[in-house]
Amino acid sequence: MKIEGQLEKISSFSHLELLANQIVEGFISGMHKSPFHGFSSEFAEHKVYNAGESTKHIDWKLFARTDRLYTKRYEEETNLRCHIIVDNSSSMHYPKLKDGQLFYENKIGFSVLASAVLMDLLKRQRDAVGLSVYSDTYEFYAPEKGSGRHHRMLLNKLEGILSAPGQAKATDTITFLHQIAQKMHRRSMIILFTDMFQPGNDEALFNALQHLKHNKHKVVLFHVVDKKTELSFDFDNTPRKFIDLESGEEVNLFAENVKTEYEKLVDDYFKKIADTCIQYRIKYVPVSVDEKFEKILTTYLVEKQKFG
Repeated sequence: MKIEGQLEKISSFSHLELLANQIVEGFISGMHKSPFHGFSSEFAEHKVYNAGESTKHIDWKLFARTDRLYTKRYEEETNLRCHIIVDNSSSMHYPKLKDGQLFYENKIGFSVLASAVLMDLLKRQRDAVGLSVYSDTYEFYAPEKGSGRHHRMLLNKLEGILSAPGQAKATDTITFLHQIAQKMHRRSMIILFTDMFQPGNDEALFNALQHLKHNKHKVVLFHVVDKKTELSFDFDNTPRKFIDLESGEEVNLFAENVKTEYEKLVDDYFKKIADTCIQYRIKYVPVSVDEKFEKILTTYLVEKQKFG
């Protein structure tokens, strides 16, 4: 599925809906040649349009190619409810983008575009989607709906995250995951994008994740990182100043002097998160900002099938 060129061509517009649409179109096209062909059947089948039928599902792109009217045929109506949660704390705005970099090459940009991509797929499948955004406050909440107007409103919010000026905002994942869980009354799939940088009590954080599963919700945790620097600690061996984006604390050091110990601590922490998620039956998916979005979409489709 080669969509990198498309992304580079249109990313300068910073138009989230267009980008998301291009990614999903490429993904669906690629599924026909992959083991996930079955997932694409509901998009792939058409029937001839008969006069008098609703024009809602006419495939206008196919009309442009064939000069004949077809409607998309769906095998079944779906009524999945999906709530997307985005961590918008300062650590998610790492790494700081340089001139010429694409907006989705840091953690918040990647998470925003991934959310828009999932929303595009949910819209195509006529499922309802809601959104929560948090940092040191509960910044935004919208319940699950399936209307076009609602979809546009959520996209506007996501675009606003990208355009907002950077501010020092701490992470309060524990408080707001509990608050979000209390709002989720009807069985839903809950998808969380966060870097899991939450100071304090790990057990309290895991309890908050567990709370999301009440009422038989399915929880998917996308653990978003910049693999090159946050996992591999890949810096040249010159004196560097490391600044905590949330607390402002500064540390001067040579990366090479702490690389081995740092990598062990990070590896241990990631393993603890993964093991705890297995224990709580939460789908845990580590993703790096330099990865493509197929992993996000494939995970969603597989988990949706399990959700039933």
